[in-house]
Amino acid sequence: MTKGYKQNAYREAMTVQEELKKWTVRRVECIRGSLPVDVEIFPAFGYGLHPHETTLLRPTHTSEDRESKIGTFHSQDVKLQLDVAVDMGHHYPDITFQKVKKEGMLGEGLVSRFTLTAGQSISFILRNDIPDHIAEVITDEIVDHQQHDTQMFWYNFITQSKYKGRWREVVARSLMILKLLTYEPTGAIIAAPTFSLPEDIGGVRNWDYRFSWVRDSSFTIYILLRLGFKAEADAYMEFIMERFTQSIGPDGGLPIMFTIRGETDIPEITLDHFEGYRGSAPVRIGNGAAFHLQFDVYGELMDSIYLYNKYGKPVSWDIWCAVRRMLDYVLTIIGKTDMSIWEVRGDKQRFTISQVFLWVAFDRGLRLAEKRCLPCPNRAKWLEARDSIYEEIMEKGYNKEMKSFIQSYEANTVLDSSILLAPLVFFISPSDPRFTSTLDRIMLPPEEGGLTSTGLVYRYDTDASDDGVGGRDGAFSICTFWLVEAMTRASIHEPKYLLRALNLFQNMLQFSNHLSMFSEEIARSGEQLGNTPQAFSHLSLISAAFNLDRVFEGWQDSR
Repeated sequence: MTKGYKQNAYREAMTVQEELKKWTVRRVECIRGSLPVDVEIFPAFGYGLHPHETTLLRPTHTSEDRESKIGTFHSQDVKLQLDVAVDMGHHYPDITFQKVKKEGMLGEGLVSRFTLTAGQSISFILRNDIPDHIAEVITDEIVDHQQHDTQMFWYNFITQSKYKGRWREVVARSLMILKLLTYEPTGAIIAAPTFSLPEDIGGVRNWDYRFSWVRDSSFTIYILLRLGFKAEADAYMEFIMERFTQSIGPDGGLPIMFTIRGETDIPEITLDHFEGYRGSAPVRIGNGAAFHLQFDVYGELMDSIYLYNKYGKPVSWDIWCAVRRMLDYVLTIIGKTDMSIWEVRGDKQRFTISQVFLWVAFDRGLRLAEKRCLPCPNRAKWLEARDSIYEEIMEKGYNKEMKSFIQSYEANTVLDSSILLAPLVFFISPSDPRFTSTLDRIMLPPEEGGLTSTGLVYRYDTDASDDGVGGRDGAFSICTFWLVEAMTRASIHEPKYLLRALNLFQNMLQFSNHLSMFSEEIARSGEQLGNTPQAFSHLSLISAAFNLDRVFEGWQDSR
């Protein structure tokens, strides 16, 4: 592709972004023979709690009709309109809609049944940008233009990627998913677009992930900047930094998550009128973890600030002042307990991974002050805290008999795969014997004291560790990708891990769905569990692929 064409395509994409409609379009096309089609539209407003009125404006749509509007659904806050678009140049069957009641719904829906023959197609458009006075007609040509412009938008987005490695297709899909999870007005990236999809079919582990976690920030910033998506990185970092400066408490405390608009009031509510997916209840909206005490968030935020200063824009004075206030606060929580990265709902503990990220917080603060020559009145206290945390982890966070790091200082016989992050944040060398022995233990099957089964990694043994929720987990996608990356990094000095990492990665890729999306967890049957697609899983996939490529290139160059 020529440079001039790239520039023209980029300009076209920017124009397209302004013109694309916020419609949900479903197009049905018959390639050959005949195709019977059943259409049902039953909107449920306000999580099925708000009644709505259905108006059928045009019961029958014929191929000669110049009017596309079929009907409307009107609740107390939202109005939706249904349109039908066909190719006016061809004869089409008459499409007749009826209003129908369905048990449990607080308003009628619209249904239709018809048959298409070879070469015929029809589009259904559900929209809320309804003109007040103008009867806008949506034609098949308009839908074609929208489809073309949408494809051009995604084409131009993904051509920015600097990733040229072995897994371009799956990395590209993951990058597109991250873009889809982005709320354009603020730059916020949500953890997943779904809520209460169960982690245990029929169980109670059902959570709402439609929020932006500070926890994800360092992984997100690193991936976006290293792979060439500067505009997205800038927008996301602006969102995080604005929330950081506005939401940090007078003592330096920090919320762990935000809504897409930046609010922190996220009460957890149970929707008892929903039975849940395959009977998995309760169905929850909001997230009680918003009010959790999670110390890892300080290290993750500091890592993102450090990485953005390194690969993006230099940190501002106001941000640095907020950083100093936050790290001075972190000095006061050393030695205290929290709920950590897994957001347990049982007893608070001194989780090893939380201690690792407290170390990261001070380490990145000290590095940033040194690199930018920023004033740091409490430098000596930060340095002392960083070093004392490190020594304590090595003393209390490692079980010499098990030859592995442990979940917490209290649960000192429980293995936890979150420790796989330790070399990824440069807390420990990936080839350190303490870490490689932990790797080896995690790779054992659960019945032998490990966390890996059929190439998939569990967070921890829920029978051995009471997290206050009940039920059981599936294997975690992110933990499996963490293991891949940890082994990849260890293989630089311990070559035996490289092929293991490659095989594990290739095996894991088989557990995506047909759209290359990864859910949070995977059942023993291979079925996806939990909310999907999960940003954290796709971020860890990209990072694992990126590092596998880098190590393979170095290995080939050395031969």
